Amino acid sequence: MDDEVPAALRRAAEEAIDEAGVLDALAALGAEHSPYGRERATAHRLADWAAARWPELSWRVDPLDPTAALPDSANLVGSSALGTAPELLLYSHLDTSLTGGAEFDAPITGLDAPAPGLIRPAGADAEPVVSGFGLGVARAATAAALVGFAAAAGACRAAGRPHRLTLLLAAAGTHRTDPDAGPVAGGVAHHLDRHPLPAAAVVAKSGPPGVLTAEPGAMFVRVRLTSRFHPALFRDAAVPPGGLLAHLGRVVAALEAFRAAHLASRAGRGGQVGAEVGIGAVRAGQPGKPDLLPGRLDFHLYLVTVPGDEPAEIADALAATLAERLRGTPLGDCGVSVTGWPVHPAAATDPDAPICHWADAAWRAAHGRAPQPIRGWTGSTDGVVLRGRGVPTVRLGPPSLPSDPGDPRRDRYAVAELVRFARIYADIALRSRQISTA
Repeated sequence: MDDEVPAALRRAAEEAIDEAGVLDALAALGAEHSPYGRERATAHRLADWAAARWPELSWRVDPLDPTAALPDSANLVGSSALGTAPELLLYSHLDTSLTGGAEFDAPITGLDAPAPGLIRPAGADAEPVVSGFGLGVARAATAAALVGFAAAAGACRAAGRPHRLTLLLAAAGTHRTDPDAGPVAGGVAHHLDRHPLPAAAVVAKSGPPGVLTAEPGAMFVRVRLTSRFHPALFRDAAVPPGGLLAHLGRVVAALEAFRAAHLASRAGRGGQVGAEVGIGAVRAGQPGKPDLLPGRLDFHLYLVTVPGDEPAEIADALAATLAERLRGTPLGDCGVSVTGWPVHPAAATDPDAPICHWADAAWRAAHGRAPQPIRGWTGSTDGVVLRGRGVPTVRLGPPSLPSDPGDPRRDRYAVAELVRFARIYADIALRSRQISTA
């Protein structure tokens, strides 16, 4: 396959990408919040905006099953095809990690105020910077992918070049779980279940300064301790004495001991990817009835997995660590259970796959240098879902700047980097087909 792009075609795509277009895409994405499971309104709004801007391309809102767990979710699918060519899927997602509302976000952010809006660069700054809520996950990369896709498709259509390009802006692309039932399949699985598999895919998401050809997997874990409840005024008679919450630190120490051993056993094993363990939530009792000591204490953990990890073995190892660490302590007579819910396993693309060469070449062309080698990356995305279906996939995206010191929810990006990555995505799209020089 000849992956060299004719100069005129490359120039047409590059000229279709500028700061104003990327900032307009960001404004359309961020006009209102798009939380996990409620992306449909954003999908419709963005489809209308894109159709008005690029009417020659196809824009379709694809709702997820309304009877399923995400009735207000929908993917946005952009597409362009001419003649016969292998399909390239350019992927990002519509939802953000935080919701933008205080009810869900405040326990995480510690802030009760609504999420900040988009601040576009003004004046004659040497390096314009855009800041706003949800740019890191994942509106900045999404906007770049949207503009890059449209530029590549438009250039191919204008030149009559065969191509098959698809942009999937998916619902439910951030990791989320039901505390009692585990994770729910998101928009990328919905799309792949209903369409032929693409020849290759690009995940447009911020990350390390290079091209990821592999990504770690992920799993959720719930650790549950149980005992009898007691009224708080009889706390000395409780089992354990003082109640479960009085011994919270013992459980945290046991979990941290497990984390240290778990990471040490995987040091250097994952190549581009690495393992991680985090305690993300603790639940016990009823806030409206604090005079009753809780009889159940739940810890919710997020684990980033590396190749070869078996979720059941990890859960068993964690249970064994807890049994050992809590034996002979006041918690020794409490019930302890560990439940693991795998999201997806780690997965990798052969570095010699064409998509890897195209991404590397596009990076070199845009930066004037090779991408940095990546080791121990611990961010997992739907790239592993694509690889799990047999789709060769790479991940790359614009680097973020330090968040706004006045409000850490406001991510910051150099506008020039967003333009650069929009051109990288377009370049990969132009390389990803049989180029005719006729």
